Amino acid sequence: MVSNKDLQIRDPFVVPVPGEGKYYLFGSTDANIWGKGTGFDAYVGEDLENWEGPYPVFRPQEDFYSDTNFWAPEVYSYKDRYYMFATFRRKDNHLLGTAVLVADHLLGPFKPHSEGPVTPEDWSSLDGTLFIDHAGDPWMIFCHEWQQVADGEVCAVRLTNDLSSAIGDPVVLFRASEAPWTTSFKAAKYKDQENYVTDGPYLFHAAGGELLLLWASFIDNRYALGIAKSQSGSILGPWEHEPEALYRNDGGHAMIFRSFRDTWMLAIHTPNQTPHERPVFLELYEVNGKLTLA
Repeated sequence: MVSNKDLQIRDPFVVPVPGEGKYYLFGSTDANIWGKGTGFDAYVGEDLENWEGPYPVFRPQEDFYSDTNFWAPEVYSYKDRYYMFATFRRKDNHLLGTAVLVADHLLGPFKPHSEGPVTPEDWSSLDGTLFIDHAGDPWMIFCHEWQQVADGEVCAVRLTNDLSSAIGDPVVLFRASEAPWTTSFKAAKYKDQENYVTDGPYLFHAAGGELLLLWASFIDNRYALGIAKSQSGSILGPWEHEPEALYRNDGGHAMIFRSFRDTWMLAIHTPNQTPHERPVFLELYEVNGKLTLA
């Protein structure tokens, strides 16, 4: 058993299973997520504080297309199976991309489902998340990395119904600098460009039907979390940003889930420095289509 204060994990993603009274916690679990990839582990708990595990849910075969930077696994129940969207750095061109894995059980084992990343081959892309629109069509929302475009982008692309590949070209939903709360990020390797980060997009329908998008960036070199709202109710926007960040205390890469106490919970990791990152679960309130923390 491990508690949150001792659990090193980034990009926490929670799947509640009411029939079991248990939460399944996934995330970036390699001790050094900036280096060689081991795989993904999961944890199981009942109170969002103490967890059983780790349970290895993904370990790559020797012919897997990546051996570095295993990031941000998100797990969804879809058509009677479980699909994991996760980011990997490719061996062939050394660019990041989000791929889809599949399993018959929440604790895996997850196996490759897509033929490599479903993001564009020549893009450095990360943090893909699944969204099903009103017509029942699947989309992936992801980030086009700031290291490649300077002003990081949040993009959307249609997926095939079996989630194995993309349909058409991605659409840019917005760029990081468009939000009033973000500031440029200083990076020694990219000091000649004005860098704005996009990280960890996640879609959420408010009670009134408003479509909200959580995503992370930086404020004065500290990790922060903001919210955008679709003015059309469609994934294609246009997107209007909240003027202030929802969370700015060096935490982010969020998702939202319903607790067994029937409250909305925000999952983030904080601080944003390895190896000190820990999962944090905060109660979330919705007032007139806007989210606020307790």
